[in-house]
Amino acid sequence: MEYLPKTSSMASSPEGAAVVDAYKKALATAATVSAYAMLARSMARELLPDELRAAVRWGAAFVRSRYSAPKKERHTIVIRRVLGGLGLGGGYNENDLFDAALTYLATKINPQSMSRLCLARTRNKEPGGSASWSTLLSMENGGSTTDTFQGVEFRWTSIESGGNGGKSRAQESLELSFDAEHTETALHKYVPFIMSKAEELRLRDRALKIFLNESSSWRGINHHHPATFDTLAMEPSMKQAVMDDLDRFLKRKEYYRRIGKAWKRGYLLYGPPGTGKSSLVAAMANYLRFNLYDLDLSGVYDNSCLQRLLMDMPNKSILIIEDIDCSFDTMSREKDGKLRQATDTDTDTDEDGDEYDDVGARGYFRSRERNKMTLSGLLNVIDGLWSTTGEERVIVFTTNYKDRLDRALLRPGRMDMHVYMGHCGWEAFRTLARNYHLLDDHALFPEIQELLAAVEVTPAEVSEMLLRSEDVDVALRVLMEFIKARRSK
Repeated sequence: MEYLPKTSSMASSPEGAAVVDAYKKALATAATVSAYAMLARSMARELLPDELRAAVRWGAAFVRSRYSAPKKERHTIVIRRVLGGLGLGGGYNENDLFDAALTYLATKINPQSMSRLCLARTRNKEPGGSASWSTLLSMENGGSTTDTFQGVEFRWTSIESGGNGGKSRAQESLELSFDAEHTETALHKYVPFIMSKAEELRLRDRALKIFLNESSSWRGINHHHPATFDTLAMEPSMKQAVMDDLDRFLKRKEYYRRIGKAWKRGYLLYGPPGTGKSSLVAAMANYLRFNLYDLDLSGVYDNSCLQRLLMDMPNKSILIIEDIDCSFDTMSREKDGKLRQATDTDTDTDEDGDEYDDVGARGYFRSRERNKMTLSGLLNVIDGLWSTTGEERVIVFTTNYKDRLDRALLRPGRMDMHVYMGHCGWEAFRTLARNYHLLDDHALFPEIQELLAAVEVTPAEVSEMLLRSEDVDVALRVLMEFIKARRSK
């Protein structure tokens, strides 16, 4: 009704009258066409036989199917929780793929978009009586969600079948549906990706442990060292280089297999005492989520014992030998290239022809005695045939005196990356100030920077001074006095 005044005003002019007439004719034509269409459908229902009308419908469907996009064929993979009859004696086996899929899908489920969800809370008991809780979201029976991998859409549906309240139990399963043309991607790329991703998630969430050797076995306890690369007082470029090297190592499984080398990586951490070598090892473990195996060579009786310890180490582990220079007193080499014999040493070559000094550790190991652990045995463990008993392993040696180590220990393939842990520089100090006092800037910083450039102090010494007081000003002045005292000496 509100448009009538506008129509009347338009009709007052010749142009407006023409527009109104055209509008009315269009409405009349539309009404007439609609009426004829309704009349034609009514007449067809009354006059045309059922067979002819069915033929017309078939013809219309044929035309649509011929000229419209065909419906894609779908395939479905059923992943059951329990596999019946596949275990020993025809028993039941848990399906690892089902658990991996649940772990993976928990990261993809959006609680905001699903009306029904299953929530599980698991209490994990730790040695010593402590416990931790883990939470897992999953789909309820009949629920579904989608995931995209390499541009392909996969649909997951939770199914529960069987079970009548009696002896038979309901069988839980997941259905993975996708277009048939992507079957190869689903089986050979997507499923392995899910298994790998689930393993990463489990490693990330598990409590780390550190294992110590006792005779020829390992004893583990929880490892709660809080060091991370973010809190590590270390020269930034070297810190980033270590992280990049670890990332590259983790991604190169097929590369190592192709070139015929064991999937392992060796690191030598060297520098003065108190420069953070042990903290770097802890940061590496927390970054990789690998358990630590701290090998005390003084507790290893012979090479066979060393080999058994290595075989008992699982994949995704870090083998650490601290203060390797104290375990084997090797020869020191003079500038003229001559060898100066250390106490009770024998010069020999390993399986690669590298010369090494097979000696005792502080007089305990004697290369001339039978059934004792030797440097040759250690070299074979880290780079010989025995090094292939596991994969994705990191081997770390630490030493305060790199020049005391035999060169056979240092070559690439054994210690691939040498990391110098030096005295506390400016960037390392800033990291410590942020760690201990949440401090990014202070009026005393320029003077402290000048002092650190002139005086060698270790990160451990700086940390101790910063701990002396919770008052920032007091702590920084204590540090400055300590550095000045060191300079005066």
